[in-house]
Amino acid sequence: QVQLVESGGGLVQPGGSLRLSCAASGTIFSINAMGWYRQAPGKERELVALFTSSTNYADSVQGRFTISRDNAKNTVYLQMNSLKPEDTAVYYCNARIIRYSWASVANDYWGQGTQVTVSS
Repeated sequence: QVQLVESGGGLVQPGGSLRLSCAASGTIFSINAMGWYRQAPGKERELVALFTSSTNYADSVQGRFTISRDNAKNTVYLQMNSLKPEDTAVYYCNARIIRYSWASVANDYWGQGTQVTVSS
């Protein structure tokens, strides 16, 4: 089974920074994409940042968040700077993974989520 383990969430004051990490483990042939999503209470899950052949960001985090990958470690990071109260949410890691070399279909996997709270 593929497992995604997230870490780095916590409580931070407005204007502060956090770095989230997500490591994929298990039987993995290749990872086509990794990204970060977030979900605030009562709201739909939304894309925050995506790393495929390039990077994409939600307008609300552009210029403040940076997504990066360490392919050798099957790990994706999200550096979050200048945090705002509206960034408060559970952040989820997502990966599109081909598990075996002979497989033609990639599947999406999700981490368990890590809480980010921005408050004074």
